[in-house]
Order: sequence, then C-alpha cells, then structure tokens
Amino acid sequence: MKEISGGVCAAKGYKANGVHCGIRKSHTKRDLALITSEVRSAAACVYTTNLVKSAPIKVTRANVADGYAQAVICNSGNANTCNANGIEIAQNMCALVEKYTGIAAGDVIVGSTGVIGQPMSIDPMAAGMPELTEGLGDHSGFAADAIMTTDTFAKEAAVSFDIGGVECRMGGIAKGSGMIHPNMATMLVFVTTDCAISPEMLQSALSEDVKTSFNMVSVDGDTSTNDMVSVMANGLAGNAEITRGGAEFDAFCEALHAVTVKLCRMIAKDGEGATKLITCNVTGASDSETAKVVAKAVICSSLVKAAMFGSDANWGRVLCAIGYSGADVDVEKVDVSFVSAAGSVQVCRNGAGIEFSEELAKKVLLEDEVDIDVDLNSGDGCAQAWGCDLTYDYVKINGDYRT
Repeated sequence: MKEISGGVCAAKGYKANGVHCGIRKSHTKRDLALITSEVRSAAACVYTTNLVKSAPIKVTRANVADGYAQAVICNSGNANTCNANGIEIAQNMCALVEKYTGIAAGDVIVGSTGVIGQPMSIDPMAAGMPELTEGLGDHSGFAADAIMTTDTFAKEAAVSFDIGGVECRMGGIAKGSGMIHPNMATMLVFVTTDCAISPEMLQSALSEDVKTSFNMVSVDGDTSTNDMVSVMANGLAGNAEITRGGAEFDAFCEALHAVTVKLCRMIAKDGEGATKLITCNVTGASDSETAKVVAKAVICSSLVKAAMFGSDANWGRVLCAIGYSGADVDVEKVDVSFVSAAGSVQVCRNGAGIEFSEELAKKVLLEDEVDIDVDLNSGDGCAQAWGCDLTYDYVKINGDYRT
C-alpha cells in the first residue's frame, strides 16, 4: 500500500467538482459539491448519534437502504437541520442530480453543513447545477473546498493497494473543524474506491473502522446534528468481489484505515482556532477498550487542551483526565511523556511527578504536533486519539458563527 494523490478522484470511474452557487455570502467560496461514479456502487454509511438529525441524513438513510449509491451531493453554508421543508429540499437536491446526470435520485448520498435552523431554498443549487455538472472531472480539490465551513484547509487523502494481484485505489475528502466529538459522526467524510466489495462487507469494514478512527477524534466535545461518513465502491478495478472475511478483506480494511486516519489527523489539526495537533497514545492498558476510554478522556480535557495551547507541561491535568475517565486504571502505575519533533520528556512515573527540564518540556510543547504518551503498565491494550489545543480564537469563532 502506498499514498497517492487524487482524493475522491484517485480511483477509477469517479469525477468530482465544486462551485459557488450562492448559498454562502462570499462569492469566492465554493458551496456545492458533487461526486459521481460511472456505475452504480456498493455503499455504506455511518451517521451522527445526535437525536437531532439533519434532513439529508434521513434522506440518505432511505436512499442507501439497499446498499447502493452512485453519487454524492453536498452543500455548505446551511445545515438543513430543523427546517420545516428540510426533507423536501434534500430530496430535491437528489432530483437535481438525476436531472443533470441521469443518475437515479434514489442512488444519491446527500449532505449539508453549516448553520442549524436557518431557512433554506433549493433555488441557488438549481441555478448552480449546470456549472457543477458541466465541470465534472478530476476535481477532488474543488469538491473538498465546497464542503468546508470554518475549516482553514481542504482535507484529502488517497492510497493504492493490492487485492488478489489487482491494483485498487481509494481516496477521500473530509470537512470538520468545529462541533467535532464523534460517536459517529461529527464531520462529513466521503470516500470512494474502485475495489469490488459487497455492500455487506463494505458496511462491516466501515462500521468497525470508525471505532478506531473518527470516533477517536475530538475538537470541542460537541456532537453535530448533520454529519456522516460514506463510502462508495464501484468495482471498476476488476478484482474478484470481496464477499467474506480473509486476507483480501483485511487488506481492504487496512487501506480504509490508512485513508481515514490521515483525514482524522487533518480534522483534529484544523480544529477551530487550533494551533496544534494533539495525539494521545495509550499503551499498557488491560484491554483495548480501556485504552480507548483513557486516550479519548485526555484529548477531550479542556484543561489539557488549554495547557497544550500555553506549552505548559502541566502533566497533572493528564492524570486528572485519566482519573475521571471511568476506566479501570491503577493510577499508581501510570507513566506520562510529552513527545514532538523537538524531543521527548518524561514528566510522570508510577503516577507521581519526577524531575524534568522545564526548558526542554517547553521546547517540546511549542511544536505544532505534540504526542502525549501514556503507559498504564497493566497489559497489552493500546489506542490512539486525536485532538487539538483550546485557544482564544475558538471562542471568537463560535461567538459570532451565525452572525
């Protein structure tokens, strides 16, 4: 397996585009994205667990109930959530795809992101469809731009991998900067692959993957109303269809995880107002579930996040987060280190403070990517979680997000 370029257009048979159609006030901001496959594809999705769900999620659930899709349409600038006519608008977005591409409306995954509870009209999207569809091509970047809200950069990833001697490709785009605290999910992620895999096995792969990828990301502890992760697999690579577990399914899952983890890191690093990507690596847990609980507690702690912003080696906040995580941990066995490109400094051993260089610690924590390594010294369980620091700009961004 190797990293390649191309995002959602890296695999065979996919085209994408993104345009400004008028939903966003800025005339330079793309706000409508479309991804299409040459053929009907196996499809799998996971959705937010927030009880308040957007209209696009409800329509997408119905459309992919049979395990197939052929296109994705998504707008930014309006979440289409808590709108009286939300279902109608989401269905009309799918109908526009059918009108301009010939792809059946019932084979469309639809997404929206932006402000919740704002009136919405189909008119801007209807006006933008000719440009959007006429420009379909190798434009994964345009689609990635069009789904951004407060993101500061577009998020794309792609890999090539081997299935039964056949080269397959997989790529994805994502948006996510605020309201990031998945329990699936709080961002929009669209993945495409030309690997042949049954809908059942595709759903199995995705549902399992999110447990150690997107469900291990947190920016601010708020679970969004809108978002989803979707995968389309059109089979155009020509491999024998994956219909059961085994080496080929494992290789597919490995490729999927490579794409999703890269997108996870981008989402966490681009948290609203963030200056640093924070990764918590937990080892030595009694089991993997304990490791996941601990890792997530550390990167979710507002006090840890604030300390990371100040490059303050306040390791007691890490221990505090572990202690209230609910995990069954012997705190008198816990070791903690801070690691970055500038070096490594151990700050806690066996649950107690040790002498360390504050000068080195400051140097380590001033980097824009910092790892918090936690060894529970109680077993072989391990996990990784991603977050970011908590800055003044987070409050500024969300203080006037709607206005």
